Amino acid sequence: MCLIAFAWNAHPRWRLLLAGNRDEFHARPSAPLARWRDRPIVGGRDLEAGGTWLGADDRGRCAVVTNVRDPRDPQRGASRGLLASDYLAGTPDAAEHARALLAVAADYRPFNLLTFDARDAFYLGNRPESRAQAVTAGVHGLSNADFNTPWPKTRALMRRMRHWLDHGGEEDFAPLFAALADERPAPDAELPDTGVGLERERLLSPAFIRGERYGTRASTVVAIGHDGRGMIVERRFGPDGRPEGESAEALGA
Repeated sequence: MCLIAFAWNAHPRWRLLLAGNRDEFHARPSAPLARWRDRPIVGGRDLEAGGTWLGADDRGRCAVVTNVRDPRDPQRGASRGLLASDYLAGTPDAAEHARALLAVAADYRPFNLLTFDARDAFYLGNRPESRAQAVTAGVHGLSNADFNTPWPKTRALMRRMRHWLDHGGEEDFAPLFAALADERPAPDAELPDTGVGLERERLLSPAFIRGERYGTRASTVVAIGHDGRGMIVERRFGPDGRPEGESAEALGA
């Protein structure tokens, strides 16, 4: 995933409401949202390394991971997608998992990880050093920088998440998918400088990235209620933003 906004304990029905886009090379093989046959995970699957960028389970847990955009940082270590799938397939709660992961976080490629269970939520990262922090109630955002770094597209998605919380229907996720489909680039004056050059910063600045080789592959909304029940909905896209289908799964049923 490369863009996420989520509301944690900020809605009368949904304990977690999360909207995110996965940006990736179109050539990287992946399976669509589904229930995994070999592990208690509901999510898409990276068929190259075996993990997931975003998943949930029937225990009211969820995990989502992004990379860290820094071309100077070598991409060495274990696949970050395994962080999400290992958490969901394991037994430790979010707090116990966070404590254990700190000891080995440096062994993975640069990552940002969000973990949620029925009680707690945590942000974990390993750049510039390994760290973990509990997530407070409210609306938060994450992209390919640090937690709540105010990149333009992150701020915009958080604003639209807050508007949905104030005005949206409980299961009308269309406004959130519309926010994830926003292709408007940010003004040059607001672009971050992550070392990839101005032209690429412009290309990566919209919520939805449309490209022949690289772009938004999936838009996903996760809603998990205070009772542990919910749903996960995924819309998939191919080269140049071509729609490739939609899947939905109930959680905790």
